[in-house]
Amino acid sequence: MIAFWITLPIELRLVLLALLGLAIGVLANWAIYRLAWDARLIGPWVPADETAPPRKMSDRIPILGWLGLRREASIHGSGFWIRPMLIELAMAIGIPLYYWFVTQTGLLLPPADRVPVVIAGVQPWMTIVFVSHLIMISLMVAATFIDFDEQTIPDEITIPGTLIALVVACVTMTDSFLPALDLNGVLVPIAFYLPAPAEAPKWTGPTGWWTGVGIWTMWCFALSNRRLILRRGPLKAFEYFFASLVRNKPYNPWKALLAMWLIGAVGVRIVFGIGGDAWIGLLTALIGLGVGGGVVWAIRIVGSLAMRREAMGFGDVTLMAMIGAFIGWQGAVMSFFLAPIAAIAIVLVYFIITRNSEIPFGPYLCAGTLLSIFGWDRLVNGWFLGNLAILGPFMLWLFVALTGIMGVMLYFWRVLKETMFGE
Repeated sequence: MIAFWITLPIELRLVLLALLGLAIGVLANWAIYRLAWDARLIGPWVPADETAPPRKMSDRIPILGWLGLRREASIHGSGFWIRPMLIELAMAIGIPLYYWFVTQTGLLLPPADRVPVVIAGVQPWMTIVFVSHLIMISLMVAATFIDFDEQTIPDEITIPGTLIALVVACVTMTDSFLPALDLNGVLVPIAFYLPAPAEAPKWTGPTGWWTGVGIWTMWCFALSNRRLILRRGPLKAFEYFFASLVRNKPYNPWKALLAMWLIGAVGVRIVFGIGGDAWIGLLTALIGLGVGGGVVWAIRIVGSLAMRREAMGFGDVTLMAMIGAFIGWQGAVMSFFLAPIAAIAIVLVYFIITRNSEIPFGPYLCAGTLLSIFGWDRLVNGWFLGNLAILGPFMLWLFVALTGIMGVMLYFWRVLKETMFGE
């Protein structure tokens, strides 16, 4: 299939991808309004509001159909149609451009490999990377705008997205991951063991198995109860956490999550038995899931303890776990630390448009992910992996120290606000 796709003229591929982008934009708009907590009947592919004029066939035309739906402005608000129209237009333009960037420019490769013969040789690999990222970006678009609207990210986006990322990583035999140079200067997918490839063999044995199933277990366990009640201290918080796992309450999903955990654990064991690149790919995605979600979860716990209120939503945890499963733990860490840089532009634009200073963190994470991909060779291959190879475990302690410093700063900020403003 990939070989046939590559033989098509590049112009035809870009046109087909533009049409695919239109379709993805339509699906993203549907998800933004239907998967939100406060679902709304906006768009041509959902039942019309009972007070709305009858829908027309022309309303279903992507981009242009929103011009006709302006007649529902009295129901949904003035200018409600502008954003969904721009989303569909952006996807129609952005998807072909992203394909060009990933497969044709060679900018994801080290400078020495940005020559036509190498770019052509890795085009099948880069096509798989593009397909994987196409899924991730589509999910991030829906998550971003739901988070803008409601400051929440629905599980219906991040949980299926994470499962898809795990399956893709396993089936593609690591080829869904971005390129990196190993210590011998060979271009390889960025597996979990880089920048220390000598450590890879131990992960094909019991260490790898217990790590993989442990991360899977922790993820399923966390999904079953994501509230952290800190009012009576950390020990009581854990007591409340475990007690609420099986408490009878509406929509408690623990039985479904138990079934998911069992099926997933069996799947992990099967892939571990197969071994080879299938196991390396799955473990890379699982460790990306664990590190991506774990970093945000750690920040969330420290911030909540310091501020005595929820500092970040659990949707940010599941979103970063999904991103880590798609791009690996190295990309997830870089994306997290690039998020504040992306936030500068997002906050400014969002405030100008809405005059609202309360900005959710999910859009930052998504923008940071794109920044890390666009600057992949310089940021991840050049800076992050290079420093990690030199500093080694010190990088972990540096993160722990920075997290603690952040907690202290938030604590004193809370005390200052309570003292000066009574908040």
